Amino acid sequence: MQTRARRSLLYVPADKPRALEKARSLDADVIILDLEDAVAPAAKAAARDAACAAIETLRPREVIVRINALDTVWGKDDLAAIKAAKPDAIALPKVRDAEQAIAARAATGGIALWAMIESPRAVLNAGEIASAGVAALILGSNDLLKDMGARHMPGRANLTAAMSLCVLAARAAGIAALDGVHNDLADKDGFAAACIQARDFGFDGKTLVHPDQIAPCNAAFTPSPDEIDAARRVVAAFAADPGAGVIALDGRMIERLDVAIAERILARAP
Repeated sequence: MQTRARRSLLYVPADKPRALEKARSLDADVIILDLEDAVAPAAKAAARDAACAAIETLRPREVIVRINALDTVWGKDDLAAIKAAKPDAIALPKVRDAEQAIAARAATGGIALWAMIESPRAVLNAGEIASAGVAALILGSNDLLKDMGARHMPGRANLTAAMSLCVLAARAAGIAALDGVHNDLADKDGFAAACIQARDFGFDGKTLVHPDQIAPCNAAFTPSPDEIDAARRVVAAFAADPGAGVIALDGRMIERLDVAIAERILARAP
């Protein structure tokens, strides 16, 4: 079961020194140093070097590096350099199938691999990708919409099937599921709604494109005091009666599966 708090995951362009410096003081659970979409081709090599130098400065939080796809001119050099710098994980864009995920994982030198689900083919192969030894699935909604020939819709109605498949695949494999970004920085209400929607769908957290999105994202994925209290009561009830399969608590019957749910809630508690 995934219990590490990954409510907010901020993409930070690795070629921007001021953004790297600011990231040290931000309240994001995870920093994703980006070598891909946020970095222009001419800056790729410098961004790679900067990311390697920044990893240790951003500890103790979880630090991930999104490299360029391995079939690009930068991908193999990215992988070699970042592998030596030892981030907590490497995020690989444009993963299509399990074969690609297995090959990439074998090349990471034991560093965890996070797979980005960004195409219709990847969505349909999400189950096999999740079971290929990766540690997380990230929904890349912008690229997915492009490949679908679709438009951004209020409430993401045209993405709900992909969102569900991503979460189901991750849960079946026992790994993390992370929601895609919200690009409209002025749409604060829409962003808050997207965070709640992602939490309700079962995502562990949401990827972000701006520091202003961190606080509302953390709030959406942080359980309320009432939820925390109820979860603690469930855990305590089964701890007091470890042989029980079902226990009556607060007027309802709870099962052992409720302990797993409670532990996941407590992992998000502040």
